[in-house]
Amino acid sequence: MSVTLAGSPHFLSREGSVARPDYNRWLAPPAALAVHLCIGMAYGFSVFWLPLSRVVGGAQPKECPQTISFLQSVFATDCDWKISMLGWTFTLFFVFLGSSAAVFGHWLETAGPRKAGLAAALCWCGGLLISALGVNLHQIWMIWLGSGVIGGIGLGLGYISPVSTLIKWFPDRRGLATGLAIMGFGGGAMIGAPLADRLMAYYATPASPGVWQTFVTLAGIYFVFMVAGSLSYRVPREGWKPEGWTAPSAAASGLVTHRHVHLDVSWKTPQFWLLWAVLCLNISAGIGVLGMASPMLQEVFGGRLLGLDVSFDSLTLQQKQQIATIAAGFTGLLSLCNIGGRIGWASASDRLGRKMTYAVFFSVGFVLYALAPHAATAGALPIFVLLFCVILTMYGGGFATIPAYLADLFGTHMVGAIHGRLLTAWSTAGVVGPGLVNYLREYQLSAGVPREAAYNQTMYVLAGLLVVGFVCNLLVRPVAERFYMTDEEVAAKKHISVAEVEKEEEGVHADFEDFVEEALEPAHPERGAGASAGASSARINGAAVLVFSWAAVGIPLAWGVGVTFQKALGLFH
Repeated sequence: MSVTLAGSPHFLSREGSVARPDYNRWLAPPAALAVHLCIGMAYGFSVFWLPLSRVVGGAQPKECPQTISFLQSVFATDCDWKISMLGWTFTLFFVFLGSSAAVFGHWLETAGPRKAGLAAALCWCGGLLISALGVNLHQIWMIWLGSGVIGGIGLGLGYISPVSTLIKWFPDRRGLATGLAIMGFGGGAMIGAPLADRLMAYYATPASPGVWQTFVTLAGIYFVFMVAGSLSYRVPREGWKPEGWTAPSAAASGLVTHRHVHLDVSWKTPQFWLLWAVLCLNISAGIGVLGMASPMLQEVFGGRLLGLDVSFDSLTLQQKQQIATIAAGFTGLLSLCNIGGRIGWASASDRLGRKMTYAVFFSVGFVLYALAPHAATAGALPIFVLLFCVILTMYGGGFATIPAYLADLFGTHMVGAIHGRLLTAWSTAGVVGPGLVNYLREYQLSAGVPREAAYNQTMYVLAGLLVVGFVCNLLVRPVAERFYMTDEEVAAKKHISVAEVEKEEEGVHADFEDFVEEALEPAHPERGAGASAGASSARINGAAVLVFSWAAVGIPLAWGVGVTFQKALGLFH
């Protein structure tokens, strides 16, 4: 590289991020985790709703007069916001995550992961600062704009920025690689939510719940981690492959291709829309449960959570507060399963294949959703919890497996951009899933159905969604030959010759291998011990960097898991 200074535009370009021959590919996942663990706090934003709903009233919310309109309540400063108004931030998160990923996916492939990661840091952390100002001025539209819209764009950029990079670094373990990164998005709330609780407790005063100060602090912490992670991104040199690995033949790998489909062509294929439906249906079922996990457990089991044979409506206020704490443990346990599923199922898909993995999600998920009402009616709390824990592993696994599924079908050249467009399925599911669960519950209650049975029909509807998803996944076939890019088209996109493209597809890179071999051997034998000592020192330094990188993301994640697991234990006391 002619220029390697961090302040240089070249350093931020895709060309400037090409790794040296001695780069350890296991440094790529912690860089991705550093970004995903920060933006994953979007899942934990509900920790702010109750404090923000009583900023004006203090101990109790001060409701706005019924005579004012919705628009007036948006700008009102003398009454508190309703939680339903604050909840729109959550919806905006995932609407703009999917739409920004679709819009900027192609730019990411050309600009490189560093620029995309830095843009994500500016949007996500800048959005938190705008939200902090909105809280301080008591203007909810600033929270919607800051965290919901601008922060949501940051979510989309940060979510997809490492995907194609990791897939290229781990052609032999695509599922594992994407699972490691996307695991961070599921785990971000486990770190961010308890951290936010502690920060609000630290900053709280009789006149303020400490939310805007917490936003500012989180913005500073997240900016440091996201910038560090983004600048650590490296992309492999064209034609790089793991030592000793040989790409499987197309005949042996079934759906796995070694060709490439252009972004603008991918959405014209039936495979794209089948996978769009597969992802949307899997997420709709899971996110609907995740969004209502706490009230569902409380209303279904009521006093049985405290060893009392009474319904939810018969509990005292103090007892309801007790079971709310227990239900928080249930929500935390589901979060752990969500994270575990992202790495576990994605890794398993490397052996099972993506199509078979999704077939398991839909078939097993159907059985589990159908069994849930029976477990609730029988009062079998451990079985009920176990059913939804397994369901949430498959919900998380669906997120982590889909990028590898796309790479198998469409090739790796533009997989990040294609993944970005496919994430519009997430935006859709973010509205469909919670809407189904919430409105079906309200309909059941209005029809006189007891609270403990209000979710039964919902579970059967969600099971039906999985049947449709199973059929869509079953219909996935290899992409037709006419959709693939020619060698000349790939060469034009990569700015390399057709001969190099052919070498890449054959896995033949003798020149590069010779270069690596020469780089690893002493260039001057006469230096003897000095050269060996230098190589040894380089290996030690490389190992230290690897340990530090994983510790930087592993320690916070372990802390979050420990806090969440401790709360989850209360579920069975």
